[in-house]
Parts: sequence; C-alpha cells; structure tokens
Amino acid sequence: MKVCRFFSSSNPLVFRFKMGHKVKELRESFDEIAAQKSIFHLTELGDSKPVGHRVRELTDSFVLMSKVFGREAEKERIMSFLLQPRGKSVGVIPIVGLGGLGKTTLAKMLYNDNRIDEHFPLKMWVCISEDGFDKKKTLVKIMNSITKQNLSDYDLGEMQISIREKLNGKKFMLVLDDVWSANRNEWVELLDLLEESESGSKIIVTTRSNSVAKTTGTTGAYELEGLPFEDCFSLFKKLVFNEGEAERYPNLVEIGNDIVDRCKGVPLAIRTLGSLLYANKNEQDWISIRDNEIWRLDQGEEDILPVLKLSYDQLPPYLKPCFAICSIFPKDYDFLSHEVTQLWMAHGLLQSSNGKEELEDIGLRYIKELCSRSFFQDIWDFGYIWSFRMHDLVHDLAMSMAHDECLVVNERIRNISKGTRHISVFDVRALHDIEDPKSLRTVKFEICPTESPVWLSTCRHLRMLVLRSSSSGVLPLIGGLKHLRYLHLTFDERIKKLPDSFWKLHNLQILYLKGCVEELPRDIRKLIRLRSLVFTTKQKRLPNDGLSSLKHLHSLIVADCTDLEVLFEEKQDVALLRLLFIKSCENLISLAPTPKFFAALENLIIENCPRLNLTEGVDIDQDIESRLHFLYIKGLPQLKTLPQWLQRSSKTLQDMAIINCENLSALPEWLPIFKSLKRLVLENCPKLSTLPEEGISHLTALESLVIAHCPALSERYKRNAGEGWDKIAHIPNIIFY
Repeated sequence: MKVCRFFSSSNPLVFRFKMGHKVKELRESFDEIAAQKSIFHLTELGDSKPVGHRVRELTDSFVLMSKVFGREAEKERIMSFLLQPRGKSVGVIPIVGLGGLGKTTLAKMLYNDNRIDEHFPLKMWVCISEDGFDKKKTLVKIMNSITKQNLSDYDLGEMQISIREKLNGKKFMLVLDDVWSANRNEWVELLDLLEESESGSKIIVTTRSNSVAKTTGTTGAYELEGLPFEDCFSLFKKLVFNEGEAERYPNLVEIGNDIVDRCKGVPLAIRTLGSLLYANKNEQDWISIRDNEIWRLDQGEEDILPVLKLSYDQLPPYLKPCFAICSIFPKDYDFLSHEVTQLWMAHGLLQSSNGKEELEDIGLRYIKELCSRSFFQDIWDFGYIWSFRMHDLVHDLAMSMAHDECLVVNERIRNISKGTRHISVFDVRALHDIEDPKSLRTVKFEICPTESPVWLSTCRHLRMLVLRSSSSGVLPLIGGLKHLRYLHLTFDERIKKLPDSFWKLHNLQILYLKGCVEELPRDIRKLIRLRSLVFTTKQKRLPNDGLSSLKHLHSLIVADCTDLEVLFEEKQDVALLRLLFIKSCENLISLAPTPKFFAALENLIIENCPRLNLTEGVDIDQDIESRLHFLYIKGLPQLKTLPQWLQRSSKTLQDMAIINCENLSALPEWLPIFKSLKRLVLENCPKLSTLPEEGISHLTALESLVIAHCPALSERYKRNAGEGWDKIAHIPNIIFY
C-alpha cells in the first residue's frame, strides 16, 4: 500500500495531542509517493530526515524528556553561553562528538527550554547533514524554518534579501544540526548574512568533526563525552526490564553491568543492545552477547559499528536482506512504511509465515520488527502508515552489509561496479560509468536526465524503475523488461498513448503514471498482478472493465483528474481495495453506486473535490459491513453532515478528520455508535456549532479531540466557557485553536 507524495495539508492529530501547539505543513509533491504523511499530526516517538530527492528541511526539534538520561549538566553549561550577550557578532557554539552520543538530543533539550523562548523571539532549526554548506540549500532551509513555507523557488538574491528582512533587529537562536563541511569561506558568507540580527543572537552547531567545530565556533567547542555509567545503566535497565523486574534477575543485572561498560557511554549502542535483550531473560544469551568477540575488534572513529553489527547478526535471516537494501536510500532519509514495503515486495523479500498474509501486512510487520530492534528510529505512527528514519551509523552498517550491491550515485560516488545491483541516481553524469547495466535490479532516478537512457532497455532483470520529472516526453523502451514489478513514471509532457509493449509487463505490482497519458486505457486490465495504482487522466469516466479486472488491487490514488465525474461504475468491482485516495478532482460527483465498493476499504482520504456529494447515488439499504479505520475529508463544500453509509464502519473506525468543510452544520445523532473511535479532528467548519448532545460522552475509546477554527463550537466547549464542557471532559487530550 503506497500513497504518492503529492498532497499537502495540516496534520492536526496525535502530534498535537502529545506535543501541544505544533502544526506542520508538508509541501505538495505529486512526484513522490508519500502523501499520507501530511494527513494528521500524529504521535512522534523519536526525533526528525529526506525522501527520494527530498532532503530533510527541518529536523524536528521535539524531544521527550522522559526518554533522556543525563545531559543536564551539559545543558546548563551551554545554556549559560546562550543566555549571555556577547558583543555585536553572532555567537556560535559547536557541540562535537561521536555519532550516537546524543548531540542532537542535547541541542533539542536546549531548543525546547522555556528560557530560550523567553530570551530569543525567533528560533530556527535546520538540518545541514551531507549537503555541506550548499549556499542555496542552506538558505532555503533557514527561510523555511522561519516561515514554515517551502520557498525553494526563490532565487539566491531573493532568498538573501528575505532572510535579512526577517532577521533585521531580531535576536535569534539557530540550530544547525549535523554539519560536515569545514569550508571557511562558505561559513563566513553565511555569518555575514546573519549579522543583520540583534546582538546576542546565537547559533548551535552539532557535528562529528573537530575541524568543523574549529571553523564555525566563536567560542571553544563543547566536546560531548559518553554518558556516565550510572546514566547509561539507568537507560539500559529501562530498555531491558519492566518496572520492578530487575530485582528478580540479579545475575542478568551483573551481566548487564559488563555490557553497559563495553558500550563506552554511547546511548545509541545501549538502545540497540537494550532493544535486543528486551523480554529475553535467557542468561546464556546475555553471556553470549557480553563475551562476543566482536567487542575485541579495534575500533576507531566508527567504534559503534561493531555494536550494531552484533545486533545485525542477531536478526532473523529474512530481515537481513531487507535491512541491507535500505542503504539504497541516502542518509537523512524520511522512510515511509508503504515505500519500504513496496521496495521489498519488488525484490521478493517478503515471506508469509502462514501463507495467508497480504504482502503489505508482511512488510509492515518487518518494519515493526526492525523498529523494535532500534534499526529504525524517530518513529511516527499514522495509524495506517509509519514514518521513520535511520541513524547515520545504522545507515553505515546497512551499507557495510550490502557490500557493493547498493549505491547512492552523487557527485562524490560515481563508480558503478559490476557487482552493483541497486542504484539511486542523484548525479546523472555518473551514468556513463556503468560497467554492466544488465546486472542492475533497481534504478531510481532522483534527478532525471533530459532524455531516457538507452541502456535501460538492456536491463533485462530490472525489478524496480523510478523515472521522475523527465521533460523529454519520450517513454523509455521498457516493454522487454518482463521482470519489472515496480514502475514509477513522471513526465512533464503527456504521451497520448502508451505503446502496446507496455501492457506486456505482466509482473507489475506497483504502477505510477503521472503526466504520462491523457486516458487510462482498457489495456490496463492486462496488468493482472497490479496491487497499487496511481494516475491522472482527462477522462470523464474510467474504462468499464479496466479497474474491475485488477483483482489484486489494494491501493488506488486518483489526483488532479479535473474532468472525472464518476469514479466507479455499477459493473465495476474492486472488492480488495484497502486504500482510496482522491485529490483535486474538481468535477467528481460520486464515488460508487453501492457500499459494496467499501467492503474491504480501510483508509479513505478525499481532498478538494468541490462537487463531490458523498451520498450521491449510494444505495444505503444493502446490509454490508465496512472495515474503514481511517477517514480524512478536506475541502468538500457539499458535505453538510456525515453520509449514512459511514455507519457501517461503527466497529472499526479509529481516526476521523473533517477539515475545510464550510457547509458542515451538524454531526449526526448516531455518532455514538463509533465505539472504536480514538481520534477526532474538526477544523475550519464555521457552520458547525454543536456536537450531538449525548454523543461525545458515549465515545468511550476517544483519546484525542481537536477543534480548530470552528468559532461557535470552540466557544461552546472550551473549559469554563459554556455548558458543553462536561460532555467532553472525559477525553484525555483536548486541543482548541
């Protein structure tokens, strides 16, 4: 199940509930396959990186203090520097140390301290990472952090003028996270631009490099050392034992002392091994890890890798190749569960334990296993999709385990050897150095050439091809790639018709066609193994027997189909469809004639369809239950109340958001039937003035309620503002804004 990164909206759900006042806008990017991330602000379990070609623009500055051990002394020492005025120039303090020591966590502790909010009217958090100090990219990130908007289309001069205007006379604190470049000229140019601010402004730089610290710092670098043993052991016990459990296992506690001692104060190592040992009370397993010869390896700057390698060795065999192939993505990458699952699916890496699981469910299970072992971190749970990241050192481990099979091709790495199987291309100039294109299994063009490479047609064993933003308007010769399972094509010029050879790709499971064809042809029915389909079209109606022939279709994404009037006809059957995402279909009137089309649907997302009537043509008399878990509705002016067919999801619906529905006047009296509803968002619905009088109090599973820009509703239900408060007072998390 995969949704493309082509939609942008505010996400006001669990992330708001857990972290208070944060609303994040994620930019529309139809080219990439991750739109779901912008549906709700949901629970963050960690920290905050790029996607495909999407570089991380904002490292999330939130840190859950209950998960931080130690560092209070370090925090106060740096805080004293930040709060002191230091002449007219901007003060810079670098935090330097080994990867995994917690430099970013320490910076987050400072960033989120109330004293910083009181002292600095403006705060900015920017991830530099391996971009170095590319001037344009760095300024874009700074400007995005100030305005919360994506201004990448500005030219360099406009960007500099805008930043000077924003900083003029203001005292700011800026965090530059994960800096690698020690180029003095680039740094001086950046500082000169930031000098427009008020005196007393400060910059925190986190880096692994002492040379970067010397280049950037206006004061001595703060060299972060390992955590004290006591804090390390407290962290280890919290990860390994449930509360009060350690006293029952004195032998394990003693062995744990030795393991913690060998982690050398690196929190990442402790978290990795702690996750490995959680729920394992076998003393011999603990001894084996303590005495493993990997601890005796000589360790240099990357001395955490042997610890991570030990955890890798403990992985079950089916997870090892899944982990290693993730190194095809660059460092600082925002992973999305559906994207990773489909990568694994394309290469046949998903194995059912009982022969009955769906591939999408197996992939999510694998992801959860890797998360539980700390190979993935910074987890966001969206209910039906997960977002996560990989620590730089864990990425190094994945690259090491993949050997030369996976390669990110950029200006620094261009040699594509004969043993390389999977490439992600960020520098098209390197394409001339491919020794043996026939050996390739994955080709991802993150920056596409002006014309499709001729050698693509020779990649007879290719399983995955991503070709984005091609302006040539010429489809590559891919009809002979009979092993292809994953195809993503984005063209700036429409191709009126796909060649007949295209429909011979009978093994395709994932297909994305953006800007490729004016019409979705009937021949799509020949792709009998298709599980996920994303497309745009100029048609008013889809082919009668096109989609209904796709018996394995699980995910359907329809966007920017301005002429489409009806999505499903009476004779069409998409019985296995689990995700339906519709965006900006201006003339769409109805979804489906009967609720049978929603029988397997778990996730329904509809955005900006001004003519869509959710009750139009729907026969509600049929006794068909629904499995809907997630409902997101935005920009539907025809919506006056919830459709009656939604009642069929009373046992399953967990998340519901209704946003920018200007004519929504009431929620139905049958709202209390949603006994599984956990999160409810009502935003920018000006005519909505009340909730069902006896409804909300009966939603016993409701954990979070957001009421935003609904003035009458907010006034009625705010604490101490009206008689409605007692109806919602039982809900653990309530947000008004």
